[in-house]
Amino acid sequence: MNNYQIGLTILSCVSVITVTGVYALTGLCGMFSLGQAAFMCIGAYGTFMLTRYAGIPLIPAALLGVLAGVIVAWVVGRLTLKLRRDYFALMTVALGQAIPSLVVVFSEYTNGALGFTKIPKVNGLIWITLGITVLVVFCIRNLKYSRYGRMCLALKTDELAAKSFGINVYKLKVKIYILASAIACIAGILFALRNRYIDNTQFNWALSAEMQIFLFFGGSNSLTGAVVSAFVLKMLPNILRNVQLFGVSMQEYRIILYCILVLIILNFRPAGIMGEHELNFRWVSRLTAKIKNASGRNGGKA
Repeated sequence: MNNYQIGLTILSCVSVITVTGVYALTGLCGMFSLGQAAFMCIGAYGTFMLTRYAGIPLIPAALLGVLAGVIVAWVVGRLTLKLRRDYFALMTVALGQAIPSLVVVFSEYTNGALGFTKIPKVNGLIWITLGITVLVVFCIRNLKYSRYGRMCLALKTDELAAKSFGINVYKLKVKIYILASAIACIAGILFALRNRYIDNTQFNWALSAEMQIFLFFGGSNSLTGAVVSAFVLKMLPNILRNVQLFGVSMQEYRIILYCILVLIILNFRPAGIMGEHELNFRWVSRLTAKIKNASGRNGGKA
C-alpha cells in the first residue's frame, strides 16, 4: 500500500474504534451522546502536551491522556447521569462545544487555533492501529455477551424494570460512559499520530454526529453493522474525492451524503443494515453451506 492508502486505512480504523465506543453507549445502554469527539480531543491534546512540555515518553503519556479523559467522564457522568436521557444528550452537546473552546482559551500551551504540531512519528502505525482496533472490538463484543452486557440491554429496554431486578442503573451508566470515553481518547491519540497535527476544529460536534450516523446506518443493535459501516462510510468520501459536484469535491459533501444514505436506510430498513444480526462463525458456516448447496444444484442441472 502507498502512503495515502495507509493513511486512509488508519483513519477508517480510528472511526471504527470510536464507533465501537459509541455502540457501547448508545447500542447497549440507549444513551445518546454528541460529545465523544471532545474525549478524542482530550486524549490527543493531553498526550502530546505531556510529550512536549513534560518530556514524558509516548506510551506513558498516552496512558495519562486516556486517564485524563476517564477523570472528565467520571466527573461529568456523576453529575449528569441521574438526569433523564434527553438532558444527558443536551449535556454532551455542551461538552462537545466546551472542550474544543478550551483549546483556544489555553492557547499558550495548545497553540490555539494555529494547531498543535511536533507530534512524533511512529513507525508501523498501521499495524498498531489495526491491533488496537481488533482488541477494542473484541472487548466490546465480549461485553455484549457478558452479564454486564445483559444488564446494559435491560437498562436500554426498560430502566424501571432494570431497577426492579436489582440493577444499579446509575453506576452501570457511569461505568459504560467512562468506558466509551476511554475508547474515544485512544481513537483521538491514534488520529493525532496519523495526522501529526491537530487543532480544535477537528474535534467539533460534526465529528460526534458522524459517529452516530455510522452507528445507525449499520444498525444500533449490531456491533458488526457499526464496525462495517464505520469503516466503509469513512472510506467512501475519500474514494470519491476526485468526483466533483458544482465544482466542489464530493469529500466536502460527506455529511450531506451520510444523511441521505441514513434516510434511505431508515425508510427501507429502520433497524439499520444489519438490524440485530451479528457476524459469527456459525453464520459464516451456514452461508458457506448454502453457497455449496446452490452451486451443487446448479451443477446437477447442468
